Amino acid sequence: MRAPSLRLHHRAERSLTRRHPWIFSGGVAEVRGEPAVGETVEVLAPDGESLALAAYSPHSQIRARVWSFDPEVAIDEAFFRHRLERAIAARGESARAPDGGCRLVYAESDGLPGLIVDRYGEFAVCQFLSAGAERWRDAVTSVLVELLGPRGLWERSDVGARRQEGLDLRAGCLAGEEPPERIEIDEDGLRLLVDVRQGHKTGTYLDQRPNRLRFRSDASGREVLDVFAFTGGFSLAALAGGAASVMQVEDSAAALQQCLEQAAANGFDADRLEQAQGNAFSLLRRLLSEGRRFDAIVLDPPKFVTSRGRIEQAARGYKDINRLSFLLLRPGGLLYTFSCSGLLEPALFQKIVADAALDARVEAQIVERLGQAPDHPTLLSFPEATYLKGFVCRVLSSG
Repeated sequence: MRAPSLRLHHRAERSLTRRHPWIFSGGVAEVRGEPAVGETVEVLAPDGESLALAAYSPHSQIRARVWSFDPEVAIDEAFFRHRLERAIAARGESARAPDGGCRLVYAESDGLPGLIVDRYGEFAVCQFLSAGAERWRDAVTSVLVELLGPRGLWERSDVGARRQEGLDLRAGCLAGEEPPERIEIDEDGLRLLVDVRQGHKTGTYLDQRPNRLRFRSDASGREVLDVFAFTGGFSLAALAGGAASVMQVEDSAAALQQCLEQAAANGFDADRLEQAQGNAFSLLRRLLSEGRRFDAIVLDPPKFVTSRGRIEQAARGYKDINRLSFLLLRPGGLLYTFSCSGLLEPALFQKIVADAALDARVEAQIVERLGQAPDHPTLLSFPEATYLKGFVCRVLSSG
């Protein structure tokens, strides 16, 4: 019996010939057979030529995600074993560090659409974000246990992206022990406490590791403001780098408490750390009205752009938060500003930051461009994998 298939509209095959792994609903001319959610389907050109094998997702605008551009490959447990082995091997020593944190599998960039695997010391955390990844969940779990031998394998498939695939949200233990309330990992000599049960993403922001290390080298002797601090990764880096003081702005009381725990675990003087809980926009305005000034500011906000229709609104938010930060910086001060909104193009983000400096009547330079950590690679045929963008800006003069 022939496997179910999707036949594409004329010209819809062009992206597949460039090995882009997504097939949108508008590009599908015909569904042959009755494929189940996540089932592997053959993808056919308008003339019937076989182009790829993909996971079917009837509830999503991304109607299918390609597993392989070789239609002769079998999509089975051996296929997933090979892809997982390849992804883990590509991380080199980072994957094997006994007390480190590392992204082992980055979805489409590793040929495994919808699958995220992060390691935190002896524990690993998975996210199954697409219909195809969900269908192969048991097989992937089995292979990961064999390859990693983790003390525990925890699932964090509790993000909104699953609803777009018609999947329920889920979290819990997949294998081995349940993780403790905090998992301690080493990040460039710092002790970080990670909450894989409730923390952002799979527990923390592994994508910012090299940027935190970069900030550490700039923090010496500076008065630092860490905005959207979360659990204080940049704050801890600043303290480790010899910052004179660090002020955190964060809406979550629990996140601020976790930062205090981490600061204590690293032996930092509590007198060097100040915290302010509340809305970042409001608190920055308050600091400005109080005449506070800083030598370095980190802006690492959550994703403001959730759809293309919200780009303009998000741009206003990014501009405002950057404008306030420029006003709070002394001449010679540094602004580390980031956007994790994948739909916001780097050129537009640069324009927003430039407009913010103009409105603040500040002359500033970009001295470095920053991005996501190397364990979050970008497949050349899938530029959407690049989402984190950042600038290090130096203020030359103000007023």
